[in-house]
Amino acid sequence: MDVLLCSYRNCSERMRIIRCCGPDDFFLERVVFPFEVLTFHCPPASDVEVWARDSLGVVLTEQLSADAMAMQQDGVSPCPEWLPQIPSRAVGVKGNASSVCLLPH
Repeated sequence: MDVLLCSYRNCSERMRIIRCCGPDDFFLERVVFPFEVLTFHCPPASDVEVWARDSLGVVLTEQLSADAMAMQQDGVSPCPEWLPQIPSRAVGVKGNASSVCLLPH
């Protein structure tokens, strides 16, 4: 079975839950801490959901395709589409100037 290498960066200050559902009953669920990067393998055509907790409980915040999050395709390793190419601003991670999270406009 072919698999994609995917990546998700949590640029928020709260934990996120990543759920990936794919063909043949593939399922992956992980907690991603603030400013953490999660790298995972999944089948092509999988759906990725990002869940967060707010005052109403747990809510779905994003729905992405695994193909859009892929880090490598056919031996080439491009940047994932969701990663901004030119940052509008960077946020240091808890005073660590060497670690930044690129945020969209």
